[in-house]
Amino acid sequence: MTQRQIKQFQKLLNDKMEELQGEAERTVDGMTDAEAKENFPDPTDRASLESNRNFTLRIRDRERKLLVKIREALTRLDDGTYGKCDECGENIGIDRLKARPVTTLCIDCKSNQEAQERKLRGVS
Repeated sequence: MTQRQIKQFQKLLNDKMEELQGEAERTVDGMTDAEAKENFPDPTDRASLESNRNFTLRIRDRERKLLVKIREALTRLDDGTYGKCDECGENIGIDRLKARPVTTLCIDCKSNQEAQERKLRGVS
């Protein structure tokens, strides 16, 4: 991987991390502000709000996990192991890294992993 590509992936990952952190902050601020204004006499309205909150929190939890993967990818960029498959050690294609910059598996190894998971679940 060239220095130019490394810098591009660092920027891509850092931008995504900042975006996710900003979303998390807005969610916390929004929930804090909403709690101060909440007074729902109708239980259905309250249930709807709680359902929306739970959905938002599930999304934020997925984003939190993605933040961990982004930090790990940035560490791999720093130590020179970014873009190498954890399974076979081959280079991960640039197109795959662009589509999923936090990936640790090449497309062949990922396909094999998914096939094994389907086999274990009994789904073909």
